[in-house]
Amino acid sequence: MDSLWIVALGLLAQALFSARTLVQWIRSEKERKVVNPTIFWVLSLLASLLFFLYGWLRKDFALMLGQVIGYYVYIWNLGAKGAWGKLGRWRIPAIALLGAVPVAALVGMAFHWPAVAESLFHNDAIPRWLLVFGSAGQILFSLRFLYQAIYSARRGASLLPAGFWILSIAGASIILVYGILRRDPVVILAQSFGLVTYIRNLILWNRSRRAL
Repeated sequence: MDSLWIVALGLLAQALFSARTLVQWIRSEKERKVVNPTIFWVLSLLASLLFFLYGWLRKDFALMLGQVIGYYVYIWNLGAKGAWGKLGRWRIPAIALLGAVPVAALVGMAFHWPAVAESLFHNDAIPRWLLVFGSAGQILFSLRFLYQAIYSARRGASLLPAGFWILSIAGASIILVYGILRRDPVVILAQSFGLVTYIRNLILWNRSRRAL
């Protein structure tokens, strides 16, 4: 049984993830189309840092993996939205510091790899097949941001296309099943809420395309 503060940390991270989705959803409903506010990426970055720590404390490699993949995409999108430019002379130090956090964590893990590998990959609470299943879900879920970044870079603006929402629905469905099997209330609550918003955004995207 996890300590209450670990659960609270996970809930805080998921609250930030849910807040980003809620803000984006509300603004999209007002505009009657999918919108991409800067606050979406700010909350994503903060939540990702906290959830990576939560995954580490739970010794859950699947949860950690998903955050590393998406983290740098959040930083890129903030740049595409012009957010870093508002920091003035602090822009480069801020980006460098944030970019170094996952690297420092991975380097620290590498120096203690035997103990880390034993903790993450030989966790009696997570059978090997379930770890592979959860990791596959996290990879798919995180690839939505890689897809979003490539799609946006080709168009010169930070966008949230239909493919992003399709990958979100597929990845969230797998992670929800993983959370149920892991009996992880943090994951179950977050992905259940997320699925509703992803489906709704896909509906809004299709409606806006038909209106063109």
